[in-house]
Amino acid sequence: MLRSNLKPGSTSWAVRRTQWKFLGLSEEDFERPKIAVINTSSTLSSCYIHLDDISEKVQEGIRRAGGVPFEIRTTAPSDFITNAGREGRYILPSRDLIVNDIEVMVEGALLDGMICLSSCDKTAPAHMMAGARLNIPTIIVPCGYNKGGMCGKAFVDIDDVFESVGKISKGDLSVDQLTDMTNVGITTPGVCAGMGTANTMHILAEALGMTLPGIAPIAANSPKLYEFIERSSRRIVEMIHEELTPRRILTVEAFENAVRVALAIGGSVNSLRHLSAVAAEAELDVNIVQVFERIVEESSLLVNVRPNGPDHIEDLEQAGGAMGVMKQLEDKINQGILTVSGRTVGENLQELKEVDEKIIRSSNDPWRKTSGLVILRGNLAPEGAISKASSAPEDKQFFEGTAKVFNSGTKAIEALEQGAIQPGDVVVIREAGPKGGPGTLLTASHFIASLTGAGMNEEVAVITDGQNSGLNRGILVSQIMPEAAEGGPLAVVKEGDAIQIDLINKKINVLISDEELQNRLEEWVPTEKEVPRGWLKIYQKVVQSGNKGSILLE
Repeated sequence: MLRSNLKPGSTSWAVRRTQWKFLGLSEEDFERPKIAVINTSSTLSSCYIHLDDISEKVQEGIRRAGGVPFEIRTTAPSDFITNAGREGRYILPSRDLIVNDIEVMVEGALLDGMICLSSCDKTAPAHMMAGARLNIPTIIVPCGYNKGGMCGKAFVDIDDVFESVGKISKGDLSVDQLTDMTNVGITTPGVCAGMGTANTMHILAEALGMTLPGIAPIAANSPKLYEFIERSSRRIVEMIHEELTPRRILTVEAFENAVRVALAIGGSVNSLRHLSAVAAEAELDVNIVQVFERIVEESSLLVNVRPNGPDHIEDLEQAGGAMGVMKQLEDKINQGILTVSGRTVGENLQELKEVDEKIIRSSNDPWRKTSGLVILRGNLAPEGAISKASSAPEDKQFFEGTAKVFNSGTKAIEALEQGAIQPGDVVVIREAGPKGGPGTLLTASHFIASLTGAGMNEEVAVITDGQNSGLNRGILVSQIMPEAAEGGPLAVVKEGDAIQIDLINKKINVLISDEELQNRLEEWVPTEKEVPRGWLKIYQKVVQSGNKGSILLE
């Protein structure tokens, strides 16, 4: 019995039947699985511009497989478009807006399953969160990465554009030259082409078992993507008949697999928050921060895709992708975990016969013997913080410097442009977390990109209770917990304090006595911040701490 088949003669049945008959549903359609096609389409961003065509193909595939598709559109946040207003504060809160949008439309209509078209950073985690919450058959379809173009004799992509702004203030690049780069930085639809948050979460969706095996990463609008679209469209109908739901897939062991993959690929630091959020929506009793800490001790960097190294995301795709990474981790991962394919991880991996070890190294011959991501603790981060250690030079894994404190990423950028940031500084950007923003300030990542463009990212460290982009490079620590707005120690760091970052021993401390730190915390008074009425004000009141994935209160 499909839950979408309402009781004949009831009010809900009668009015729904009337509407759907007008839409062209046949008598047979009423007995078929009703499937939501979650389409985060938008003409605001190149990340989403191809999704309408994909949605049409998915709907056609569902009909051929015996289902009835209904397209549902949600908000479509892009880190490089919807970051302009309020210092990018809308970006993280948009993730949870998508989750609730899906709940309203899919649960309100009692649809039987959903296929989610995931693109930019916040959509893949939001789609998995919604699947975990509603617990109806769900498939994630990563919709691919974009490609750059030639600027003169040099290849340029969006990553290069992102980091080149800082070269202007240093005099190494003119605005006209940067304009030329923007003209060719993106030549196809899709997400940013490095190991940023979008590609990381596409890969981790596969590692969790929420995509068909072999799909991530994938080039947007490629023949391979359209093959997966057809297969996913058929598979979601089968899953409904099999009653294969996300909570049968999203087990603690599945998250352990995903964390192993995140560490091996040197994925985005934002994967910590997003995996925590998906686990919370699945109502799992697991602390993802602690899972990272436990597994990191036996992990190493197997993939060297930008910003970690010189390789490109298409190199990883051709070398074996997420499946290739899991194949190299075969002796460590949980192979008995069920996936949306209806087969286990181990059964899926049997299909992959060869991995290009020039790109995806083995555990015996890694790019680095340490993992790509590390969890740090210390008197500045008693509940943890995260760093992409693989984006920092191997000889810069220990850094001690003097604090320069800002409550705004924009202010930090101004200081950099004015020459107020010097080698040996530790730039502190606080009041930038989910509550303090409210919503994480994306200008923190803009500052880091400018720092890189200015050639200072190996001489200046950056720490924040907000987030940085998965594309950022340098000596970086983000998501310091508790955040400053919750009275975390970062709130009482003073200009000139000595701060020590030890990525090898996984420590982050302000070098003052315990007594001095305690006195400062006792004297601390929360910053009064006027937040205009609207979504951000609502978000500030209900968002939970970072170690709970910054989900909304239940």
